[in-house]
Amino acid sequence: MAQLWGGRFTKETDQLVYNFNASLGFDQKLYKQDITGSMAHAAMLAKQGILTEQEKEEIHDGLKGILADIESGKLEFSPEYEDIHSFVEANLIDRKGDVGKKLHTGRSRNDQVALDMKMYVRDEIAEMDGLLKELLETLLHSMEENLHTYMPGFTHLQKAQPVTAAHHFGAYFEMFKRDRSRLADIKKRLNLCPLGSGALAGTTYPLDRAYTAQLLGFDGPTLNSMDSVADRDYLIELLSALSTIMMHLSRFCEEIIVWNSNEYQFVEIDDGYSTGSSIMPQKKNPDIAELVRGKTGRVYGALISILTTMKGIPLAYNKDMQEDKELTFDAIDTVKGCILLFNGMVSTMEFQKENMEKSAKNGFTNATDAADYLVNHGVPFRDAHGIVGRLVLFCIEKNISLDEMSLEEYQEISPVFQEDIYEAISMKNCVEKRNTIGAPGTEAMKEVLKLHREYLDRN
Repeated sequence: MAQLWGGRFTKETDQLVYNFNASLGFDQKLYKQDITGSMAHAAMLAKQGILTEQEKEEIHDGLKGILADIESGKLEFSPEYEDIHSFVEANLIDRKGDVGKKLHTGRSRNDQVALDMKMYVRDEIAEMDGLLKELLETLLHSMEENLHTYMPGFTHLQKAQPVTAAHHFGAYFEMFKRDRSRLADIKKRLNLCPLGSGALAGTTYPLDRAYTAQLLGFDGPTLNSMDSVADRDYLIELLSALSTIMMHLSRFCEEIIVWNSNEYQFVEIDDGYSTGSSIMPQKKNPDIAELVRGKTGRVYGALISILTTMKGIPLAYNKDMQEDKELTFDAIDTVKGCILLFNGMVSTMEFQKENMEKSAKNGFTNATDAADYLVNHGVPFRDAHGIVGRLVLFCIEKNISLDEMSLEEYQEISPVFQEDIYEAISMKNCVEKRNTIGAPGTEAMKEVLKLHREYLDRN
C-alpha cells in the first residue's frame, strides 16, 4: 500500500488503520469533479509558467483518458488507493510517468477535496432544482384542474372553513418555491473557489487563483486559505435546506395518507404507487407516501450528524471532516428519489370530489359564513357567533348539516334568517366570495395561477 505521502514513514500503515482511514469507497462519487478540477489546475500552472504547454497537454490527455475509462467501466476503483485524489493521481502517473507527478504542484488534498465537494454540491443543487420545478409543474396543473373542487380546510386537524383542492395544493406550491429559493441562495454563497489554498496557508508558487476560479465557473477565489479548507458551512446549509424539503414532502404525505384512508376517501392513489397486504386482501396501502415520510428522519439525521461533527473542530483541516461525505451523498440521493417518486404519486392520484365536498358540508365549515350572514343583517358579531354556535349544537343533536336545516328551524333560533341563508352558506358561495389575493376564490386563484406560470417560465 505505497502512499503518495509515504516519504515521512518508515513502515506501512496497519491494514485496519488503513481501512478505517480510507475514503475511496464513498468519495469515488467525486471522480468527475476531481478530474475537472485537476485539468483546470494544470491549465493554470501552465499559464503561470509552472508547467510547460506540453506538460499541460500530456496531463490533460491522461486525465481525459482516465475519465473516459471510468465512465465506460474499463477502469474500476481499487481499494489499494486511499481516496479519489490518490486514485486519479496514481493512474495519471502510471499513464504519463514523471509529468503526472507535477500535477499536484501548488495544491493539497485539503483544498482539492474542498473544491470537489463544492463542485459536486453545485451540480447536485442544479439537479434537485430541476426535480422541484417538475413537481411545481405537476402541482400547478392540478391546481388549474381543481379550481372548483371543494373540500374542508383544517385547523387542529378539525374541519374549519371550505377551500378548494387548488387552494390547498397552492400552499405546498409556496413551500416548494421557497425550497428552490433556498437552494439557489446556497449555490450563490458557496460559489467561491478554494483551490490554491494549499493545506491551510497557501503556497509560494505564483498561482493565479482567479483564473482557476474562472475556468471552473466560480465567482472568484476564496479570501482566506484557512477558512477555505475548514469550511463546511455550505454542507450544513444544504442539509438544512434538504431537511426542509423533506419536511414539506412529509407534511404533504401525511395529508395524502389521511385522505387515502377509508374514513376520508378524498383521494385514490394509483395502483403503481400502492401495495397490498400479505394477509388482508382488501388492503391498498400508501407505501410511497409512508416511505417518504419515514425517510425524512434519515435526512434530519445527516444534518444533526454534520453539526455535531463540526462543532468542536479547531482550524484548519482535521480528518473528522471526512465524515461530511457519506451523509451528504446519502441525503442528496434520498431527497432526489423522494421528490421523483412523490411527483409520480401526486400526478397519478385521483380526487374523489363528491366525498370532499360532502365532508366540507358535514363538518360545519360554512358556520363562519352563517355568522357573517347575521352580521350583514345588523346582528353584532359576538351575538352572531353565539347564535351560530346554537345552530351547530342543534345540527349535531339531529345529525344533520346546516344546509339540511329547515327555514323554520333557523328562525326558531333567530328570526333574522331568511330564505337566502341557503345560498349564503353554500360551498360555492363560501369559497367564491373570498377573493382577496391569496384566498381560495376563483378570481383570486386565477391571478395566483398566472403569477405561478410566469414564475415557472422565468425560472
